Amino acid sequence: MATVDLVMPKMGESIMEATVLKWHKKPGDTVKMDETVLEIATDKVDSEVPSTAAGTITEILFNENDVVPVGTVIARVNTEGGSAAATAPQAAPAPQPVAAPQVTAPAAVQSAAPPAAVAAGSNKFYSPLVLNIAGKEGIGMAELETIPGTGNEGRVTKKDILEYVAKRGSGPQQAAPQPQAPQQQVQAQPQVSAPAQPASNAPAGNYGGNVEIIEMDRMRKLIAEHMVRSKHTSPHVTSFTEADVTNIVRWRDKNKGSFEKKYGEKITFTPIFIEAVVNAIRKFPMINSSLDGNNIIVKKDINIGMAAALPTGNLIVPVIKNADTKNLLGLSKDVNSLANAARSNKLKADDTQGGTFTLTNVGTFGSLMGTPIINQPQVAILAVGSIKKRPMVLETKEGDVIAIRHMMYLSLSYDHRIVDGSLGASFLTEVANQLEAFDGNRAL
Repeated sequence: MATVDLVMPKMGESIMEATVLKWHKKPGDTVKMDETVLEIATDKVDSEVPSTAAGTITEILFNENDVVPVGTVIARVNTEGGSAAATAPQAAPAPQPVAAPQVTAPAAVQSAAPPAAVAAGSNKFYSPLVLNIAGKEGIGMAELETIPGTGNEGRVTKKDILEYVAKRGSGPQQAAPQPQAPQQQVQAQPQVSAPAQPASNAPAGNYGGNVEIIEMDRMRKLIAEHMVRSKHTSPHVTSFTEADVTNIVRWRDKNKGSFEKKYGEKITFTPIFIEAVVNAIRKFPMINSSLDGNNIIVKKDINIGMAAALPTGNLIVPVIKNADTKNLLGLSKDVNSLANAARSNKLKADDTQGGTFTLTNVGTFGSLMGTPIINQPQVAILAVGSIKKRPMVLETKEGDVIAIRHMMYLSLSYDHRIVDGSLGASFLTEVANQLEAFDGNRAL
């Protein structure tokens, strides 16, 4: 019979593994070409994996919550059909030496990410499997960050953490006969934290009053880890300014119907904000950079991430690639496409990769301003607040007058290791200037 291997697809340039979230098929089920077989998750986004052949599922080689390297066979399909194949899956658990592909995969990646990259330290990302093992072994985040990683960009792999646990586990056994050895005692200390793990599954303390305990979902845990890591990595400074966006509001109100009729796209404020950010980055390219050890990496591509809401309420940051090469129509198409994909859980892993600067619109939720946290490894993030009508003093040839204007606060959080107050404030002021200079008579 003809058998087709279904493999874990490559979902992004830097993504080397994914977690199996849910199987939609089981051994013996028939599957059509391009029909969803399973759902997977990476550090960035959840995705559906379609079948590359039509037939009968004969084997499923990984369980839910397993972490699988890219390119690994995850299931097999008999393209000639037949129910006899349904007996084969009973042997499927045998390949449960899942550790084999997971252990060997990082070795193949090792040459692409030399050990020196491990010095990035706090910029590491951890797969759900690694975090799960760490939790079971009582390894806290501070201790986890001390483990050298052999994976891509210095990431800690399953092999790395298992080797660490093995060494760590043998340490206390040797320490027992020699309790006075300082290093042995230091190794034994993390063991004390092991009982803390059940606290993630059940409340450890007493909570007074009438409370509801909700366990964080996987995405919320990842967001929490990224936010904490960013604050530990970058000394955050936030600068504020305001912009008169009356011309933008009036232009959009006058042209949004015509724009949609002409191009088939809705025009929102976001592409206009992105256009202003791109023009400001051209004047202050250091804002479009990252830090690697003592090296400042200035990015020539301008890829703007925009915070978007998922159906769960969590936020994700899809990226508009090469935003500096696109006009307002091109930016509008990308903004609408990515926002719709986020709302319908259709974002691909590549959609969230490669950002060099991030824009978040806190005004969408009614906030006047915010102090956003930097999206690592970027060095700055801009928040725009809600647009409010306010009486403002305007200078005219006839003298000062008070007029009702549409005003908006902007706030820029930046990494003070690279961006000092002068650069941060100058960039933010330039964004405001770009917004205020918007041509109210601009042609569609």
